[in-house]
Amino acid sequence: MIPVKDELLHSCSWQRELAQAVTGLPELMRRLELPVPAVEPEEGGFPLRVPVGYVARMERGNPRDPLLLQVLPRAAEGRAVAGFRTDPVGDGASMVAPGVIHKYRGRVLLIASGACAIHCRYCFRRHFPYAAANPRRGEWKDALAYIAADPGIEEVILSGGDPLLLADEALARLSAGLRQIPHLRRLRIHTRLPVVLPSRVDDGLLQWLRGCGLQTVMVIHLNHPNELDDEVRCALAELATAGVTLLNQSVLLRGVNDELEVLSRLSEELFASGVMPYYLHLLDKVAGAAHFDVSEGSAISLVTELRHRLPGYLVPRLVREQEGAPAKVPVC
Repeated sequence: MIPVKDELLHSCSWQRELAQAVTGLPELMRRLELPVPAVEPEEGGFPLRVPVGYVARMERGNPRDPLLLQVLPRAAEGRAVAGFRTDPVGDGASMVAPGVIHKYRGRVLLIASGACAIHCRYCFRRHFPYAAANPRRGEWKDALAYIAADPGIEEVILSGGDPLLLADEALARLSAGLRQIPHLRRLRIHTRLPVVLPSRVDDGLLQWLRGCGLQTVMVIHLNHPNELDDEVRCALAELATAGVTLLNQSVLLRGVNDELEVLSRLSEELFASGVMPYYLHLLDKVAGAAHFDVSEGSAISLVTELRHRLPGYLVPRLVREQEGAPAKVPVC
């Protein structure tokens, strides 16, 4: 990941909050009143980062807290496991211009930022070469030229890292360039910030969303109902008021959300917060995350039970990403 300090000027409240994120394991454990585990540093380094507001939602004294497990470095990350690799979804082979990943017909993904507010230990881009693959900050000329040259591209997906770590001015410059491409219809934003740093949803961001000029879809990433608190719900309501269509994608994670009651409550609480459950992903087999893996059979059983319990519109589609496939691959 690109250091956050390289992408931000700490002038807004959300940026100040981000600058105060917990980056040391002893501090995280102290806040949670837990002993510090002995963990060997991962070769190549995938550092700890978690905003203090997210830490505040964790249960003190509980080493199995589902939010803690998503960010806690563990010794298992250093074990080589067959089938788990550094680029599990073929991002590198699909890079067609600096920062542009083109896998699926009609849409491209733009790596808008190499930084994240939180470092999820199961992240499929935890080994991604952001510094080499990204356009330098604000230099979107080649990316925009690629998109403009292909009239079949109707949707641009902003991803990262997290695209909402860009300043509002940078987002405005980028969307202004996209607006000039006549065949673009939609802007999709994949972000975890409304969940882990809801203060990012401020007046400046809402103003940009209202005026960006493209139909806007935001796919948030929320794995467990305990991630929803009043501040997150308020941020989601503000986004909906700005005319943004809200979807959620989750990753099925062993020990975090691989239970019927958890998934059922997650869908219900998302919908009550104005967010449609969209995808439930099987874990991308990224090196360092094998301890989160849930078998396909168990995943199918869980989703089958969800269908028996919930209305169909509350059941997310169980999918996997498969390198070379023309779209996400439905599992059941």
